[in-house]
Amino acid sequence: MDLQLNGKTAIVTGASKGIGRAAAERLAAEGSNLILISRSAADLAAARTEIERKSAVKVELFAADLSDSKYIDQLAAEFPHADILVNNAGAIPGGQLLDVDEATWRKAWDLKVFGYINMCRAFYARMKKRGSGVIINVTGNAAQTHDPEYICGVAGNAALMAFSQSLGSVSWRDGIRVISLNPGPVETERLVGLMRKKALDRFGDAEQWRTLFKPLPYARACAPDEVGAMIAFLASERCSYNSGSVVTIDAGISSRSFNF
Repeated sequence: MDLQLNGKTAIVTGASKGIGRAAAERLAAEGSNLILISRSAADLAAARTEIERKSAVKVELFAADLSDSKYIDQLAAEFPHADILVNNAGAIPGGQLLDVDEATWRKAWDLKVFGYINMCRAFYARMKKRGSGVIINVTGNAAQTHDPEYICGVAGNAALMAFSQSLGSVSWRDGIRVISLNPGPVETERLVGLMRKKALDRFGDAEQWRTLFKPLPYARACAPDEVGAMIAFLASERCSYNSGSVVTIDAGISSRSFNF
């Protein structure tokens, strides 16, 4: 299927690893030029080398901590022509209410919640001037599962999901589509690291980490490329009537009345 993304320019945050890297590779495979953002310049350079090896697209890099809005302003000024914005940077720590102090809560939200909102504000204005654009906010199914063991992430993801729905409900008037993408567990380096630690604590053997996925649908987590493929589709003209919606990729986890 031709997604009609050839020649488009896509900004991907949190692009050096995991979902962001998978999204960048998928978009590049469809012919989109890339602007990759992450805090690690070395990881970004490695990602660019691999993407350029596979796809004949232009890949530009911007190493920055997007919890600081000055970098967002700089990014928007440098790349005002972006057609697609994929907000993906940020990992919110787990824990119940009394486990997460105010400083930790604010630091996590500065990057993911306010980072997404500030990125949307900066690039929406530029997309509106052109009369076209797509914004995909990679949020997370915690907004729907309401897991009390991840309460900071539940609240943050729920805020971003509602924000995306609200903005996307009227953005079509400006020629812009806004979508919240909510993955469930995804087999990223971060998740594998957490599972290895849990397996070591539970079984005394970190190599048994895949055993912890058995309660999940299909006895596995989602692959990053499965999320990356959905991002490319949502960004494309094949999905041109989709805005203000929530797309969940979790094999039904958030549709159940209990958490795994």
